[in-house]
Amino acid sequence: MRKIIVLSFITLDGVMQAPGGPEEDTENGFKYGGWVAPYSDESSGSTMRKILEPADLMLGRKTFDIWENYWPQNGERWPGVNEVTKYVLSTTRTKTDWQNCVFLSTVDDIKKLKNTEGADIKIWGSSELVQLLLKHDLVDEFWLMIHPVLLGKGKRLFNDEAMPAAFTLADSTITSTGVVMANYTKAGEVKTGAIGE
Repeated sequence: MRKIIVLSFITLDGVMQAPGGPEEDTENGFKYGGWVAPYSDESSGSTMRKILEPADLMLGRKTFDIWENYWPQNGERWPGVNEVTKYVLSTTRTKTDWQNCVFLSTVDDIKKLKNTEGADIKIWGSSELVQLLLKHDLVDEFWLMIHPVLLGKGKRLFNDEAMPAAFTLADSTITSTGVVMANYTKAGEVKTGAIGE
């Protein structure tokens, strides 16, 4: 069985829209594209190298539309991104000129893929896809890069339809600019109790 790992730059209030640049995703009038740039530093480098190690990728259709126009011409910035398999969940797209892409159309397609042998599957961006996977309890792990900024409006990583689950902190780094890079792995069911007992 393959692990599905969600990787995301997020703000303190959970916004994950357009971290990379002003024109990345302006949907719904989002005007803070590129909010990650002021927090870059050298201390995050080794963790980012670990996060960017080659693995198969899964993308929602909107993220795929952005990536297929960028990465084929900029693969030197992320070695391996053009060679790995990219799984794309879409009900409107079935083909592309970008190499090594496989289109999926349903949650059942994702479940079948997860139950195969192979590399881990990493998801960048793709808020609607992540929310769908959380609703169906298909996320095994998170790498969250939590930035010390509030944006108020924007696409969010989490909504209120996720299946309850507990996670364990497996790795973490705090950068010189205050970014918390945290790796959480699934730990089972949510446990409850009363404080002080």
